[in-house]
Amino acid sequence: MLAAIFTFGSFSTLYAQKQSAPAAVWSAFRAKFPNVQKVKWDEAHKGEWEAEFKMAGTERSAVFSRDGIWIETETEIQVAGLPAAVQRAVTAQFTGYKIEEAAMVETPGLAMGYEVGLEKGGATIEALFSSAGTLIRQMSETQEDNDNN
Repeated sequence: MLAAIFTFGSFSTLYAQKQSAPAAVWSAFRAKFPNVQKVKWDEAHKGEWEAEFKMAGTERSAVFSRDGIWIETETEIQVAGLPAAVQRAVTAQFTGYKIEEAAMVETPGLAMGYEVGLEKGGATIEALFSSAGTLIRQMSETQEDNDNN
């Protein structure tokens, strides 16, 4: 009986996950991350879908267009894991800000980048850097909230 409940529960969870994103998105996710079992889907801004999941014990997220085109993958890292060039760039360009979180970012047009969440007082900024420390883009929390609506 317990096995039946577990099996049904697992099937229900996977079925619900599949239903929360369009079929093309789910299919693209499965092709890119075939071994991931647990996924939380959210519809992001402008019709994009974001999958949040763990892989190899690390928090990750991947964004796809509604047509199933992969846009980016973010992998959480420790702040100490940021390249020295990125840490120097943050110090030089965001005086007084503290790095609250960090992630490696992969996109089709960027081999590897690093996104940092910065905070100073009540101000929050998200900045994307190349591995060489070049600032690619930055967005305030207010801009990000407006873009998501």
